[in-house]
Amino acid sequence: MEGNGRSPPEEDITAPLILSVDETIEQSIGPLNWTQILQIILVSLPTFFDSQQTFISVFAHKQPTWHCTTNNASCTSDSNICDLPNTDWAWNSGNVHTSIISEWDLECASSLFAGMPSTSYFVGCFLGGLLLATLGDSSLGRKKLLCISSLAMSVAAFASAFSPNIWVYSVCRFLCGAGRAPVAICVLVLLTERVSKKWRAQAAMVGFASFSLGILGLTGIAFLTRGLSWRNLYLWTSIPGIVSSVLCYVFVLESPRWLFMQGRENDAMTVLRSLRSNTLVSPSLPKLVNIEHQLPKTNPFISLKILLGKRWAVKRLLASMMLAFGIGLMYFGMFLGVGNLGFDIYLSSIFNALLSLSSYALTFLWWIQHCNRKTSLLGFCTISGATCIIFSILGTGHAYIFIGLELVSLFCACMAYNLVLMYMVELFSTCVRNSATSLVRQAMILGSVFDPMLIQLGRTNIIYSYGIFGLTMLLCGFLALCLPETRGKVLCDTMEEQEFIDDDRKLVY
Repeated sequence: MEGNGRSPPEEDITAPLILSVDETIEQSIGPLNWTQILQIILVSLPTFFDSQQTFISVFAHKQPTWHCTTNNASCTSDSNICDLPNTDWAWNSGNVHTSIISEWDLECASSLFAGMPSTSYFVGCFLGGLLLATLGDSSLGRKKLLCISSLAMSVAAFASAFSPNIWVYSVCRFLCGAGRAPVAICVLVLLTERVSKKWRAQAAMVGFASFSLGILGLTGIAFLTRGLSWRNLYLWTSIPGIVSSVLCYVFVLESPRWLFMQGRENDAMTVLRSLRSNTLVSPSLPKLVNIEHQLPKTNPFISLKILLGKRWAVKRLLASMMLAFGIGLMYFGMFLGVGNLGFDIYLSSIFNALLSLSSYALTFLWWIQHCNRKTSLLGFCTISGATCIIFSILGTGHAYIFIGLELVSLFCACMAYNLVLMYMVELFSTCVRNSATSLVRQAMILGSVFDPMLIQLGRTNIIYSYGIFGLTMLLCGFLALCLPETRGKVLCDTMEEQEFIDDDRKLVY
């Protein structure tokens, strides 16, 4: 009894349980089920075709082999065809359309001109990402942006097959890159926001594995059509991509986290009911706590404004982008430059894809759960960069050492690539996650913009390509020390929640 003679109010045990967004999703989704697995597969499909468009230049732009057609003593296998008369040599393949190099007489063009289509593609990726990145957090959402981007990429790739010259072809490649820019991030965010924390890493692994499987598929198509026109590559990769985009639009569900942040609680609950396990005892979902910091729907770039309005977020973003720049230059350069290593281009591409698949399995089935992000990134960037510099100096004269160091460097680059994208998802809150992760991704793409030109230069001496890749990776890797550790932390939904958690752990700058 209280001094005023009244009993304290009893707790209303019949009141509905009120949970945060994260708790609501964790409780509602439950164990992994077949519906969630099917959604993971459907969402991962666009990355399969994304990788094909990213690395299709390895085969469409390959340097064809040639032979001497006269007994002229000045024409040997070591001769520079640019110093020989056109009547003294010919391409080994009777079909000059197997590569854009032979079809458009680019064998003696400058590295800048010959690499223009590939550079245009990555410039399109960079600019398209800057323009479209924030739409996934605001007006379009994750699902619609993914479907539109995947469709635009595939349609532009289809148009590339009918290019009459290098100028039109470069424009098509630019549009293809601009369209595909948000694909990888939308896939990653959708995969990680729609499963429980227990399965987050495994779901992300499926998206990454689909990317490598796309490279294997591309290599198989290129091998089977190696005597035909390079245009067949675009037709066989773009048409299935268009079908995939339609399937995603019809069957893929939106992220419940994004729906909650948009104030669409009923839609979010509908998605959760579709995703949740049938083994849950409760027939109804718990009540969600009111979200006071929903994003205004009138400004599609409001998430970017919120992100740049926090000093700690800007510092974190800049460090992440510089780190991603070095990783992007190295990662894409290693895959695009296989033609400069002196090995069979088809076997090299298959082996690289299998190596990246093994890195995904190691990263998401074990490394993510047991190892810190920042120290792992520092280690992989250091090893990858150092070994790349060493084998670029040694050259192909030391074959076994060269191959061994190249494989170590590529594997560590793949591990760093895997970790940095997963790391970015955990570093930023839901209200800005798609925007922040996309900006970091664009920094990675900016690094790849320089790869085509460096690869062209590396055809005379690989130190001009792989040496620069390694040095950049090595220096940028140290920026991982500027970022907070996120292993085992929950995904925050608002900037205020992120600040509270960071302050509590003394991680804010």
